[in-house]
Amino acid sequence: MTRTPVPVPVPVLALTLAMLFAATPLAAQDGPAGHRLVWSDEFDRDGPPDLARWRYDTHANRTGWYNDERQYYAADRPENARVEDGVLVIEARRERLEQAADFGGQDYTSARMISRQAWTYGVIQVRARLPCGGGTWPAIWMLPADLESWPIDGEIDIMEHVGNRPGVVLGTVHTGAYNHVAGTQRGGEIVVADACDAFHVYEANWTADGIDFAVDGRTFFRFGNDGAGAKPTWPFDQPFGLLLNLAIGGGLGGAVDDGAFPQRFEIDWVRVWRAE
Repeated sequence: MTRTPVPVPVPVLALTLAMLFAATPLAAQDGPAGHRLVWSDEFDRDGPPDLARWRYDTHANRTGWYNDERQYYAADRPENARVEDGVLVIEARRERLEQAADFGGQDYTSARMISRQAWTYGVIQVRARLPCGGGTWPAIWMLPADLESWPIDGEIDIMEHVGNRPGVVLGTVHTGAYNHVAGTQRGGEIVVADACDAFHVYEANWTADGIDFAVDGRTFFRFGNDGAGAKPTWPFDQPFGLLLNLAIGGGLGGAVDDGAFPQRFEIDWVRVWRAE
């Protein structure tokens, strides 16, 4: 989910599969073969998100978020981010927080969370149920822990979904050579018919050789390491952190249906596995 002041990514190499999955939760011991669990959040305690694991990102509220998005990302506000009934709820609301010191004129509020830990390689799994209101744009994605220059430093979009295209799940990568500014971005898409009604596991299996994108264990796109090095094509040999957010509108989110709010992006758990 590109969050830099550039136009929004649109996948150009798409593999579309029509699917209707059964939503089956995974137990912690049912991880990928040959891997061990190195980090997780099961969201099993009601209240605020665990700030030992996550931090809020609000840095562009005053100036406005990238891609012409229309949300204000709140921090420490239960209306926008809370754990309840065993899930993390990121909720977008139609409201103006004019009293906020960093208010930038936005008509909607939401939340953007970043993991405090970063990883190099691994299987990243997030079990989630997506919103489908017009203009919603939830994302599960990764950026370098030491991001200096986008897109050269890389971006991994594990899952993006647009409420105006319900059920179409996107997976995309951005690098110096492959990015939407140059019209060379790499990505795929898959249709998950009940993505807004049921929980599914969105996954990236990231190794030194490539990144496989999957839903419920079914791979729909692979980005391989062509050996050309970090600057042009493969900046993915460094630690990346995980982001969870619900954007509103913008170049990919599109037209906003004000009658659809509030909208909830629900995350059942997050698990990161490392090869033994």
